[in-house]
Amino acid sequence: MFDQIRANKRKTAFLIMGMALFLFATGFVVAEFVSPGAGLFGLGIALIVWLVLLLISYYSGDSVFLLMSGAKQIKKQDSPKLYNIVEEMKIASGLAYMPKIYIIDSPAPNAFATGRNPQKASVAVTTGLLERLNRSELQGVIAHELAHINNRDILYMMMISAMMGAIVILADVGIRSMFFGRSRSRSSSSSGGGQAQLIIAVVAIVLMILAPIIAQLIYFAVSRRREFLADASAAQYTRYPEGLANALQKISSNTEKLKGASKATAPMYIVNPLAFTKKGLSDLSSTHPAISKRVAILNKMAGLSTTAGTVSYKNYDTAYKEVMKESKSVIPGMDMIKTAGLPMMAVATDDSSSHKRHRETTDTVWKANNYIFIPCPCETKLKIPPAYAGKKITCPHCSVEYNVSDYTKQ
Repeated sequence: MFDQIRANKRKTAFLIMGMALFLFATGFVVAEFVSPGAGLFGLGIALIVWLVLLLISYYSGDSVFLLMSGAKQIKKQDSPKLYNIVEEMKIASGLAYMPKIYIIDSPAPNAFATGRNPQKASVAVTTGLLERLNRSELQGVIAHELAHINNRDILYMMMISAMMGAIVILADVGIRSMFFGRSRSRSSSSSGGGQAQLIIAVVAIVLMILAPIIAQLIYFAVSRRREFLADASAAQYTRYPEGLANALQKISSNTEKLKGASKATAPMYIVNPLAFTKKGLSDLSSTHPAISKRVAILNKMAGLSTTAGTVSYKNYDTAYKEVMKESKSVIPGMDMIKTAGLPMMAVATDDSSSHKRHRETTDTVWKANNYIFIPCPCETKLKIPPAYAGKKITCPHCSVEYNVSDYTKQ
């Protein structure tokens, strides 16, 4: 698997370099359009803007993303089931470090991973995801997100996002400066340099219009390819492709839009949080492959794996070619993979009802918000807001009085 990950990194590195050159060209031409002779100055500004955004993305991108999404970190005692699943998939994926776990209080089922490297990685899930999915399905989603961490997708996506943001900023500055540039163009024309300035103006206008569009297309193309690879890796980690397939189907039936998601962050989620309609997830999503295709590939892979008795990247690649009707492998270096795969895993049983999952998820959210839990002998579980610390509270059922300060977050 390391060969195809390296190949994927090389291709992405070339895309990043091409995107950077496109950014610098945009800065040069826009500056030349606004003020003839200022092209190098514009190139310098483009470089500074790119470096600032890149440094922010590299060192604080995960914190910004988690803050924007409204995620709150939880510990093992807050949600033992979720923690255990993440730990299981961490071991299966071979990650050396346990990711931090976050929860987002939203009914829209979704998840994402962030962090510039495995040592700084985090995985976040919504309450809607925890309430809807059983254990094997949740394993599939977590495995998919850990695959992004393992495959080093997150850092590349953050870098590309930074460059896309810089291109959009420069294009916007150019458009806002258009009237000023026109007046400069007329001045240059009267002094005999009108033809050259006209060419610069046309190129600048074209770049201002096309730059953000091309940047978005590159961003989305990288995102879509990595989703397929993460699906394949997740099936390997869980050794049960249908778990992720079933999870994707449940997520796609959701009609809620996720608050806090934006066009810049949408590719980070397991499914596009902005593509939901009144009937569920739309297949017309530019940031992700069609959900129906992803599910079909995983189900086809499950059939091939059942026949072979093993789960392998070769099975996923074969399923991909059949479903997508393509001859080219989706996994780079597929011909170099010689392993036969791993034995199929038995389905993880989960007898918890939707009501129980809802109650467990609600408790997790309250614990994440520092609520104090007091178990009463009458079997009532008192859930006290942190603002009541230091006060006394009476059980509404048995009238036993408690000093809240005697209890800590459990």
